[in-house]
Amino acid sequence: MPEFGLLGRSLKHSFSQTYFTQKFHNLGLDDHHYELFELTIIQELPALLTAHPELRGLNVTIPYKEQVWPFLNAVAPSAAKVGAVNVIEFREDGHLIGHNTDYAGFRDSLRSFLPNGNLSAIRALVLGSGGASKAVEVALRELGIGYWVVSRNAMGAGLTYQELTPRLLQEHQLIINTTPLGTFPEVHECPPIPYEALSGQHYLYDLIYNPRETEFMRRGQAAGASTKNGFEMLCLQAEAAWKIWNR
Repeated sequence: MPEFGLLGRSLKHSFSQTYFTQKFHNLGLDDHHYELFELTIIQELPALLTAHPELRGLNVTIPYKEQVWPFLNAVAPSAAKVGAVNVIEFREDGHLIGHNTDYAGFRDSLRSFLPNGNLSAIRALVLGSGGASKAVEVALRELGIGYWVVSRNAMGAGLTYQELTPRLLQEHQLIINTTPLGTFPEVHECPPIPYEALSGQHYLYDLIYNPRETEFMRRGQAAGASTKNGFEMLCLQAEAAWKIWNR
């Protein structure tokens, strides 16, 4: 009985189980199952693998996209490029291989969201510096979009939220939320940016997909900005994961 699942700490917000359960039904794979595996710490992973010998693939989400690395036998170029893993491939020889399908899913979803034209003319602000942020950064570099990373404690060339002035916001058309702020059930939360500086020239992309419309998006819409959530990215990365698990 082939088993798949999602690895994370808190998975109440996740649609992955629903997505793959429906996919299995559509494909007539009634013996396939997709489970949610909530781990308090990543060190519980070996015990989980022992308890579930039928596992054939795992998705990985917050906060384990980087922490899972030491438990893998190898990483694919996609994960090495990003520095984070969101898909684990189970090889027949027992080896676990880490992949990243987030960045390509985000890249393709973002490309359909932005106006046609010279993407290199767009400047972006990436809110958050975790594993999801790293995937977004790789995608932006591939698209030729310059960006700043904004976080609570800026490292290197990044900015802190305190340094994010209204003028800086006005100078960056694209704002991407990679933080969990606003995820169900904490739906009233949002990143601390000067929303009053937003306008109809802005594009706000939220990687969150539950709720469908986040507080971050609502505040952008109130200012006339275009908004998009992470559901399409979820679908694109999930389909890429399915291909990895079945090749």
